[in-house]
Amino acid sequence: MNVESIREYCLSKPEVSESFPFDETTLVFKVFNKMFALINLDEELRVNLKCDPEKVIELRERYPAVIPGYHMNKRLWNTVIIDGSISNERIMEWIDHSYNEVVKKLPKVKRNRIINR
Repeated sequence: MNVESIREYCLSKPEVSESFPFDETTLVFKVFNKMFALINLDEELRVNLKCDPEKVIELRERYPAVIPGYHMNKRLWNTVIIDGSISNERIMEWIDHSYNEVVKKLPKVKRNRIINR
């Protein structure tokens, strides 16, 4: 995967927006203004993804390219280094998971807007 394929995949999800709220090197994807993915454009390709707290440690132990979320709550976020060691399909699954983790905590009205799309 590359920056553009990750970007396109994130933007294909309902109600997603992108911005650079911190600096020009951190591209952030939000669903209803809640972050679910952050891409570092400055160094090696990495993406921060939200994760179920029960899966966070398991993924870090299983995949060397998954580390605690850089500048994020380490209990809820992982940083995935995009170095070819993890399949594109698996990364897309994790993006879906991150998106769904945020969506499930949205108010019912906003969740319904996504479901009824």
